[in-house]
Formats: sequence, C-alpha cells, structure tokens
Amino acid sequence: MKFLVTGTAGFIGFHVAQYLVDRGDEVVGLDVINDYYDVNLKYARLEHHGIQKSSIQLGELVQSTTILKYRFIQLDICEKKPLMALFEKEKFDMVIHLAAQAGVRHSLTHPEVYIQSNISAFLNILECCRFHPVKHLVYASSSSVYGSNEKMPFSTSDSVDHPISLYAASKKANELMAHTYSHLFGVPTTGLRFFTVYGPWGRPDMALFLFTEAILKGETIKVFNYGKMKRDFTYVDDIVKGVVKVADRPASPNPHFDPQNPDPGSSKAPYKIYNIGNSSPVLLMDYIHAVEKGLGKTAKMELLPLQPGDVPASHADVSDLVRDTGYKPETSVNEGVKAFTDWYLSYYKK
Repeated sequence: MKFLVTGTAGFIGFHVAQYLVDRGDEVVGLDVINDYYDVNLKYARLEHHGIQKSSIQLGELVQSTTILKYRFIQLDICEKKPLMALFEKEKFDMVIHLAAQAGVRHSLTHPEVYIQSNISAFLNILECCRFHPVKHLVYASSSSVYGSNEKMPFSTSDSVDHPISLYAASKKANELMAHTYSHLFGVPTTGLRFFTVYGPWGRPDMALFLFTEAILKGETIKVFNYGKMKRDFTYVDDIVKGVVKVADRPASPNPHFDPQNPDPGSSKAPYKIYNIGNSSPVLLMDYIHAVEKGLGKTAKMELLPLQPGDVPASHADVSDLVRDTGYKPETSVNEGVKAFTDWYLSYYKK
C-alpha cells in the first residue's frame, strides 16, 4: 500500500511512518514544520528517518537516504492547490491524517490558528480524498471532545456536544465534516479519539516532557487539580499499532444503524469513530512518581487548581476497537515512562 501520513515531523506521525515502512509499505510523509515547539526536535525526527534538513525544500519530495520506501514533503495543507497536485501525482491508497494544531491551553490564546490548521486544512484533505479517491482516510480526533461529560468510561456512543476548549470543538468539527464526506461522496473515514499519548520523541509541550525537564533542573513542577487528575495515559507503540490496525480495516456502513436512535460513532455511510487509549486511568501523581523513578530524582511540586479547558478525568471505552481490530494495549505506565526518560537522557545527553 502507498500511504500519505501527515504530521510526520510530529510525535505520533513520526512513529506511524516508521511502523509502516518497517512492515513494507510505501510512505510519503508530510509536515509543514511550524514553530509551535522546538523545530530542532522536528528536524531530528526527520533525520532519524534519513531526511536531512539541508535537502528539504518547500513543496519538493525528498527521498530518505536510509529508507527505500520513505519520502518526505514539506507542505502546508492549508494550501489546497499544491496538496491536490500531490494527491493527483501520487495516487495514494490510504491517508493517515495526523497533522493538526495541538494543545488545549494554546487554543485559549491562539484560537484562529485552530480554525485554520484543524478545520480549513482538514477540509482540504477531505476534498483531495473526494477527487482522488482513497481506500480509507484515518484522522486524529481527540478525547478532548468529551468535554464536560462525567459518565465514565467515555464511549463513542455518548453525546459530545459540550466541548470546553476550541481545540476540542475543532476536533468534533472534523468528525462532523468527515461524516458529511462519507455520506455525500462515499469517502471511507475513521476518526480516532486519542487519549493522552506519551513516549520517546514526544512533544515538549506535554506534561511528561515538562516534568522530566523540570525535575532534572531541580525546578518546581506545576501539578494541576492538586494531582488528583486521572488520565488514560497510552504508550505511543500501543497507539501506533492501533492506528495501523484501523487503517487496514476501511470504514463501512453500519448495517444495524437505527436513524430513530442514531449511534454517534457509526452511520449508514462508511464512517466510524473509535476511542484509542489504554482503558486503565492513572492518577497524575502516580505518573509523576513514575517519572521520579525513571530519573532517580525527587520532584518539587506546586499543587494548583484545575486549569481552564482541562478535564478532571479521562477513561476510554475501547471495547469496539478491541472487538473490530484486536487492539490490545500492552505497555504499563512504569514501562512507558522509563522508555521515555531513557530516550530523553540519551537525546539531550544528560
């Protein structure tokens, strides 16, 4: 199969591209390489895949020097014309769309970026899949769509009409847009609601990175909701296996869909939504203790109230994903955090 994977200079996209080429698929990686966080880390991910920074030119495909079936293109998917030209030329079998403006808190101060990067850009992806049909479009949604919901575990059959951040609203919008294209044009689409992904090569704006950096410097870490938050922390290798299992199983109409009692996670159209998480929530304080153990250092903590846009708990119901694909997360928080801290110490030569 020939895959387009967007966001391959990013955290999850980097790992997905590696997994696909390791199993023999052909991959075109795409990323705009913006400066939301340290671009040196983004270039380092690309260089790990044999894409040298000096060879990258906007809009030009670059062949990896180490991976035969991997090419990369720096492209802004907000620009429809060059993206459409790429689809026309390459004739992709599958698209895994992971590029997006991430971050709940950033959306409070930079809302316009989320409309452009998460909604307008996603429309361009949908249009390309409409006019250059693919077997399957898999795209990143988020557990943030559950917003102020309190019933646990979160299920794709639940209503998600009460987002509490623009980031969450943009991801819910993606799901609605995808359904429209599945219904009108038969584009098979599957949205994946990611639950707190972590691991090596992770994002510097996420808690694990921030905690590790601060603990090593002897600085105080900010612990929100007084450490009582629960998160369905999910190791990146488990996520990647799930993403690819889903991609290999194109969405199809639900033959039992009842329009009198509609299931939000499926449709009469080739459309599906899955949660993808560990389904085993962990207290934030226990997560911090795992970081301390991995680093062999004790954290200094400032306990703070819940931040605007954050939810106190997340817990994924992944039963339908397990049933349909055999998805099975296998990495404990202690194992996963240790893998991250080992990578961090090696990468930053601490």
